Amino acid sequence: MLLEEQRRKVVSMAQQLASCGLVTATWGNVSARDPETNMVVITPSGMCYDTLEPADICVVDLSGRLVEGRYQPSSETPLHTLVYCSRQDVQGIVHTHSIFATVMAVLKREIPPVIAELALGVGGSVPVADFAPPGTRKLGQNALAALGKGNAVLLQNHGVLAVGPSLERAFTIAAIVEDAAKIYFLSSLLGTPTLVPQEQLADLFRSFQDYGQRKD
Repeated sequence: MLLEEQRRKVVSMAQQLASCGLVTATWGNVSARDPETNMVVITPSGMCYDTLEPADICVVDLSGRLVEGRYQPSSETPLHTLVYCSRQDVQGIVHTHSIFATVMAVLKREIPPVIAELALGVGGSVPVADFAPPGTRKLGQNALAALGKGNAVLLQNHGVLAVGPSLERAFTIAAIVEDAAKIYFLSSLLGTPTLVPQEQLADLFRSFQDYGQRKD
């Protein structure tokens, strides 16, 4: 089985998304790029995460062609492969339909840095990409245009795209975006939220790049 370790990571991360409430049923998708082969492992289309096994995960090339797998890859494969083709620094992608972040996407309102975690993980506000139908290359193009060199973007009327140098980091960013959206929404009900000072954003973001235990 090709890329077994990466497939296991995708299964684990997809199941964590479900257990954390960042996705419902079969919605959302997860992928990781293998830096040696440049192939992508991605969740299959229309399958519940809690029953996924490594053999269920699809392997595709950067054109989206199925290389190995017994199921069809996620309908959002074009979104993932477009990002990988354009961003060599990205090795993991998580797409969620988390509630509060999607509320912001429906309002077409960016999520400002209301909590330090968003400044650490994203470096500023989370922008909103223009609407395009799910599963289309246009969705990927719009997401890339809004994402730029960042690592999170809201997809208008759809959900969240989070990217990172690893799948684990992409998951963390997706979770942070949802927390920030919820806190921003709730604090806005009581008044005008204060934001992390603009002059602190770059330093906070830079400090997060080496966050965690050092690997020898």
